[in-house]
Amino acid sequence: MFLGTDDGYLHEAFNCDGEMFIVEELQLFLSPETVRFLQLSSKKGMLCVGSLSQVVQLPVPVCHRYKYCLGCILARDPYCAWSESSNEGVLLANQTGDTEEQPIFSTRAHVFQIDPATKRNWIPASKHALTVSYFYDATRNVYRIISVGGTKAIINSTITPNMTFTKTSQKFGQWADSRANTVYGLGFASEQHLSQFAEKFQEVKEAARLAREKSQDKTELTNPALNITSHQVLPSPIISSNGPGEDKLFRSQSADVEISTEKERLKKMLSEGSVSEVQWEAEFFSLQDNNNKLVAALHEANANVDQWKKQLAAYQEETETLRQRVAELESQGAHDSSSENNKEELSQTLEELELLIKAKDEEIQMLKSQKCGRWEAEGEREETLQKLQELEARNAELERRLHLAEQTLAETLAEREKVQNEVTKVAEIMDVKIFELSEIRQGLAKLVESN
Repeated sequence: MFLGTDDGYLHEAFNCDGEMFIVEELQLFLSPETVRFLQLSSKKGMLCVGSLSQVVQLPVPVCHRYKYCLGCILARDPYCAWSESSNEGVLLANQTGDTEEQPIFSTRAHVFQIDPATKRNWIPASKHALTVSYFYDATRNVYRIISVGGTKAIINSTITPNMTFTKTSQKFGQWADSRANTVYGLGFASEQHLSQFAEKFQEVKEAARLAREKSQDKTELTNPALNITSHQVLPSPIISSNGPGEDKLFRSQSADVEISTEKERLKKMLSEGSVSEVQWEAEFFSLQDNNNKLVAALHEANANVDQWKKQLAAYQEETETLRQRVAELESQGAHDSSSENNKEELSQTLEELELLIKAKDEEIQMLKSQKCGRWEAEGEREETLQKLQELEARNAELERRLHLAEQTLAETLAEREKVQNEVTKVAEIMDVKIFELSEIRQGLAKLVESN
């Protein structure tokens, strides 16, 4: 990453496990000025750095071998300038070769890694779904699963013929990587994406097996005296931080044929051991899951046992209470047997009670008859109330009609008064007209007499 400072410097740095390392420091401006903006042009390969007064362009690419970050990740070299042939660091401009950068298959999924401490819980590698791709590394003739989150490689797993992709649910699958000493888990958006990834995993695993057999045959033909590499003998790979991670051991060309036989036997034992290791890992995780389930079931059973003990104590207490109740009833029965002598008195009392009941029944019948008479009176009362309500409604209707008649009469009187006023006005106008006509007549008469 590139960091601008407030005194006109540019720091090229990288973050490693939360710690920042500055690789290079460049002075951009002669006079100290604060860097205001940084803009990276991927097409031109230039970094534009600007302040308030000036702009500077800097070339970004310093690697002439890999054009993209995925190519460098696929190379898996501890240093970009490391040369396996000369076993030393060389200039990048002198390196040749290329790495296949187009993915064979890509999909999006949520990436998880097994907790290294408990080996039971999943730890999410990112907050969002990432692109998970299958790549073929032509330089090493291997297939890899790679997922990059930002500038960090979340998954960089080399596929071997011994690997197995297991579907643990409809949308989740996992596989164990013995080289990385971890287990990767992928959560997909649908079951179809999971099936496609699993099918591609089987295809790539078969291709990896064929590629390994082909490379082994080629190695035996070119150099039959080649010994087993160190990473095949050791139970886990040793990755160097200052050089290449695969140092090869060679023996003398003058070795006899027995060592070749021993090599084949060791290869066979190693392949069987790798298969057994993967099977043991899968069985180990399965046993851990079963153990967790059994522990949970044991806790639940212990809780149920405690509950059953409480219920048993409650039942015992209830049983003791019932026994005491039975004893009390038995004692009461013995006491009742001593009162048989009073049976005649009880029978007489019973007869008296029966007579009293009959008298009460007759009284009840009489009250019922009286109640029927009251019901008739109540019926007449209800009928009278209904008639009264009808009369009140009729009276209200008459009052409403009277009110309407009064309103009509008032309107008629007002109209009549208005007509009378108009007639009076017309009469006055007629009187004026008649008076004017009489004056005209008199004037005409005077004119006639004067002529």
